[in-house]
Amino acid sequence: MTPKEQRRFNSLYQRHLRTLKLQGLSERTIDAYARAVRRLSGHFNACPDKISTDKLEQYFSELVDSHS
Repeated sequence: MTPKEQRRFNSLYQRHLRTLKLQGLSERTIDAYARAVRRLSGHFNACPDKISTDKLEQYFSELVDSHS
C-alpha cells in the first residue's frame, strides 16, 4: 500500500476496533476479527473495502480448502 492508503487503512482499522468494542465483544473476539482484517489486507496489499467481492470469495474459498 502507498503511505496514503496505509493511513486510510489505519484510520478505518481503528474505527473497526472501536465499533467492535462498543458492541460489547470480548477481547479475544476483537483480537480474532482484527487479525482477520490485517491478514486480508496484507494478502491483497489493499484496504478491505477496495477488494472486489469476487476476490474475497476466492480468498475465503481457498482459506476454507486449506484449513479444512
